Amino acid sequence: MMRSVLYSAAALCLVGQAHAQFAYEEAQKEVSAAQIACLVERGLEPTASSPFCPDRTNRVLATITTYGDRSPEGAGAVSILDAETIATIAADHPAELLNTLPGVNIHTNSGQEHLIAIRSPVLTGGAGQGSFLILENGVPTRSPAFGNVNSLLEPHHETAKAIEVVRGPGSAKYGSNAVHGLINTILTDPSGAALKQLNASYGSLGRYKGDLIYDQGYLGRASMSVQKDTGWRDNTGLFQLKGSGVAETVFAGWNVTAWASASYLEQETADFIQGPDAYEDRDLAKGNDDPLAYRDAWSARGAMRLERELAEGTLTLTPFARTQQMDFRQHFLPYRGFEKNGHTGIGLMSRFEKEESDQLTWRLGADVDLATGYLRETQPEPFGFFPGDTRFPVGVHYDYTVDTLVGALWGELDFELTDKLTVLGGLRAEAHAYDYQTDAPVGINGRFNVPADRTDTFDFVTPKLGLVFAASQSIDLYANYARGSRAPQASDLYRLQSQQGVAEAEVETLDSFEIGARGNIGGGDLVFDVAAYSADKDNFFFRDSDGLNVTDGSTRHQGIELAALWTISDQVTLSGNLSWSDQVYTFDRIVGNGSEIIRDGNQIDTAPEWLGGATLTWLPNDAFRLEISADYVGEYFTNPANTEDYPGHFVANARAAYIVSDALEAFVIVRNLADETYADRGDFAFGNERYFPGEPLNVTIGIRKLFN
Repeated sequence: MMRSVLYSAAALCLVGQAHAQFAYEEAQKEVSAAQIACLVERGLEPTASSPFCPDRTNRVLATITTYGDRSPEGAGAVSILDAETIATIAADHPAELLNTLPGVNIHTNSGQEHLIAIRSPVLTGGAGQGSFLILENGVPTRSPAFGNVNSLLEPHHETAKAIEVVRGPGSAKYGSNAVHGLINTILTDPSGAALKQLNASYGSLGRYKGDLIYDQGYLGRASMSVQKDTGWRDNTGLFQLKGSGVAETVFAGWNVTAWASASYLEQETADFIQGPDAYEDRDLAKGNDDPLAYRDAWSARGAMRLERELAEGTLTLTPFARTQQMDFRQHFLPYRGFEKNGHTGIGLMSRFEKEESDQLTWRLGADVDLATGYLRETQPEPFGFFPGDTRFPVGVHYDYTVDTLVGALWGELDFELTDKLTVLGGLRAEAHAYDYQTDAPVGINGRFNVPADRTDTFDFVTPKLGLVFAASQSIDLYANYARGSRAPQASDLYRLQSQQGVAEAEVETLDSFEIGARGNIGGGDLVFDVAAYSADKDNFFFRDSDGLNVTDGSTRHQGIELAALWTISDQVTLSGNLSWSDQVYTFDRIVGNGSEIIRDGNQIDTAPEWLGGATLTWLPNDAFRLEISADYVGEYFTNPANTEDYPGHFVANARAAYIVSDALEAFVIVRNLADETYADRGDFAFGNERYFPGEPLNVTIGIRKLFN
């Protein structure tokens, strides 16, 4: 019975806050008691946070309340990966974690490179940089104008307390870039008792990983993660290092939580493999026709959250600072130029929250972000598609700096109209200012257009409105409207093509409507979360098949998402997710390449109609755990004209763990059980099918060691 309660409580978070407040409170009591009993049985302090006895419900409720984008009672779809799930999956890449959630489809490229999709196609360029907001403890990891399509390189997810994923536009708390969704990594705070932990693993593909956690109880907690990979493809070695620390104290009446994190990456990068169904050829899949390609990057962030009671409400101030640099070869472009970019920023997030009555709570906030960034692109060697092709000249293509200032005001209101019906409203107003200066010669240089020094401003308002209806003690229904907007990325505005005019990029806007239901059936044996949505996007910015920037595209996104967890018995649980979507272009774009012409109604490329996954978990006793999981990606078109496609794939995995002693756990992970040949990413460009191949069958063995 106790194990059933434990897994039902965890499921409430895993499938997207399928909540009834009564069920939460009752599960909390039993889970907390079970946590204490488990810790005492293993000879640990009852206040310790043990990886073998996780307090699941308390952990995730604290996450939502403290750093989350939405409260447990909010309208809209949100999913939570808790600390135990993160530890169990032991992901080699964050996509391995996030792709277990409905509506999420992250394509891995080479090494740690990736492209994100949340209720969207896989987006590249400025759209990929600016359509998803990446946060750490509720603070954006980058300033709005300086996004990165590989943005998950930076947060320290390996030892995180939780990862929150909002599908669809973010709440009024967050502005530019929370268009299709947001990903919020929550660092683990001090446990209250001294704790030292070592996680170590080795994979059969030549991958070494380790986590070192040092918790000084109430004083603070520090974590470090390292990954060394020899690379299963030719010339694809990788070294990655991440670290983070959290400290809590009380000072002059303020509750203070301070944290810092950093990342470092050295990666040899493999290019696409090319040719019809090239991913099915294992010898070809291991090859790399650009052995000089690489990606080197580092980042550092710090923030402090100060909170105190004021005027019968709560005032929260969060000053922050961030910096990053990246240097890489653009192996995905035919001329394979080199790019260096970076930015540094500081800012402040503030909010005041007051509960006027049992029925009414309101919040007001103001944010400011100042940043300076740069980008330099060079081409060291001649390139042309034909003799005399001068479109890709040797030398400097772009060399600019941009100073940005972002200011925002926002407000939210939660009002209980009746005991069962709650209205949630929000409004955010945001203004962006850019000051651009170039050190490259102004004008047309082959295919590239360098604008003269200039300033640009953008402003927009994003309203939110939701309804939540408590249909019963265990089931909630909701409806939600949200607008997501993003100011152009610096690269959208100043990294122009020869046939593009200056200042054509505009604010990109997505209007989303959503209905859903969440809760549990059978006293918590079946927990579910289902949502249906429809969204229209205007001023969609992307690069067409002629390599030219499109600034006025429009698209429509519709879908249904389901996640559920079924507690079959005290020993067996089955969880899964299933997503269907219909994502189409709603405009025409005629290009020189006839096979790439976009017509109104065409399916958007790299947007599978079906996504799914399932995990069967067996716990025959307190020491052993076995999971069998399967991930499904359906067929999708790889070009806008819908003449080329990738058939999709089905990949199975297995994970087992055994508690050897009170402080030692051993685990084994088998990925791609059936040794399927598949592609992590399918693409069609420059007249060729091209793929990033998926890894073959591989085995990882590891331990988690706890030191008192």
